[in-house]
Amino acid sequence: MSQIQRITFNPNQCSGRPCIRGMRIRVKDVLDLLAAHVSETEILADYPDLEAADIQACLEYAAAQVDHPVLTVAGR
Repeated sequence: MSQIQRITFNPNQCSGRPCIRGMRIRVKDVLDLLAAHVSETEILADYPDLEAADIQACLEYAAAQVDHPVLTVAGR
């Protein structure tokens, strides 16, 4: 089941960047931690307001962002 609805956007919060459930925890911050090999257990301990489903939502959001069409010019 998709968790992506946990990702919120508010132009008055974090400069409109995607956050988690209206909190000031940016999706990018969670993704950066995961990329640095910080475990989900550690992330949840450091951010007690986060839930495991929030981390899954960040991953789903990131995957959706990189799945965009690539346009090419014919003949090149």
